[in-house]
Amino acid sequence: MSQNITKLQPLRLSDTAVLETKSLTELYETGFVSGEPIIDVLLFPGVYLLVGDSKIGKSFLAAQLAFSVAIGTPFWERPVQKSDVLYLVLEDQYARIQQRMYQMFGTEESADLHFAVQAKLLGDGLEKQLEAFVSEHKNTRLIIIDTLQKIRGGSDSYSYAKDYDVISKLKSFAERFALCVLLVHHTRKQNSSDPFGKINGTTGLMGAADGIWLLTKDCRTSNLATLEISGRDQPDTKVLLERDPETLRWNLVSYETELWKTPLEPLLVLLSEKLNETGEKWSGTATELAAFLGTDLKPNVLSMKLNINTSVLLHEFKIAVHISRNHDGRRIELQRVGDDP
Repeated sequence: MSQNITKLQPLRLSDTAVLETKSLTELYETGFVSGEPIIDVLLFPGVYLLVGDSKIGKSFLAAQLAFSVAIGTPFWERPVQKSDVLYLVLEDQYARIQQRMYQMFGTEESADLHFAVQAKLLGDGLEKQLEAFVSEHKNTRLIIIDTLQKIRGGSDSYSYAKDYDVISKLKSFAERFALCVLLVHHTRKQNSSDPFGKINGTTGLMGAADGIWLLTKDCRTSNLATLEISGRDQPDTKVLLERDPETLRWNLVSYETELWKTPLEPLLVLLSEKLNETGEKWSGTATELAAFLGTDLKPNVLSMKLNINTSVLLHEFKIAVHISRNHDGRRIELQRVGDDP
């Protein structure tokens, strides 16, 4: 019986009355592949909110992010996953976008950065428009929607349930295509002891989102700003920024909080080194792999560790892992792959 390597998919309710479950053992016997970070440590697949006061510079930050990912240049010293980018600039026109991009980046161009100034509403055609774009541009990993209000429609009165539903619909789309949807959104005027409490709307927005980028200034006329980043699968980060008065780009001053990344297991480093010595492929039983690596790990524990680290091996080391079962036991296949396995 083959052991699947499964891409993460949005959850769907079962059609039966039986609750579908997986034991911890079953989870450890499956390798799951998640999407790579869009920006190392800072931005991951899912739905993010980019929030700030009106006219604080959110759209310029969004344009800077879109350009960096499309070009493939580091963003604030962090590597990016180069890809197609769709930027829905729903409060502007093409002439203004042209002037803004020229002011920020001169004549450096990219055929991988795509703009639109009109789109349908969420739940009334937007999802199909986005799906059609991604189907045509299969390397799309970032979609920016500026602003959230322009695609949600309805009145200004929203409940927790409605806010949560808006994000959930976009989250389902993002998970389906392993990409990030970044929603530009506004703060509200009421003060809050928690900076994230100033997000316009109910807590349903923050509750459903995978991450928040909150841009704030102590003084509106200052070129200095703070970006606080909080995410479901990442440590909280605070970034100090300064806006260039000529290009209006946000330049990194410093990371106030140290960027933390989960340390790589020594076993994975060893496996990569040994695979380099023997070529691009290796196959055998878990017992043979333990001997090959010179580890005293039990074969079943070694298999579990490979499953648990399937994404890390693929994204960090470019090693694809395939584990299957037959009458002789587990068979493991390792293969070095390129950027598009």
